[in-house]
Amino acid sequence: MSSEKQEQKEKKEKKKKKKQLAILQPEKVESALLPQLAETLDELEKEKKYVDIQICPKCKSPLVQRAGSMVGDMSAHMGFTPPKYECRECGWREKTVLKATNKPTTVRDVVVMAEAKDADQEKKRKQKEQ
Repeated sequence: MSSEKQEQKEKKEKKKKKKQLAILQPEKVESALLPQLAETLDELEKEKKYVDIQICPKCKSPLVQRAGSMVGDMSAHMGFTPPKYECRECGWREKTVLKATNKPTTVRDVVVMAEAKDADQEKKRKQKEQ
């Protein structure tokens, strides 16, 4: 009987740990516009029209625009620094933005992606060694 109680306590502790881990992980919220964006890119590709669309790296919304100079991005408007972008859906604001595209991948693009992947793996390997 004591072993059953001990097993029940262990199960409860495991559940608590799972709940704690779930609370600590940030929520990944994706935009409702993401499926529409994918469909639109597919339709344009069928028509042989190729575009790049800026999307928010946080919520994957296409509602990204360049931040205005009155919001604190004056140096970018003057050309001193890269422009800052902001998402109208989630409020994200940074200088880097993702681009969704329907353009065919070239050999050069594949080489660049492979080099980036190799560099990332090398960086992770060095961090593990330290």
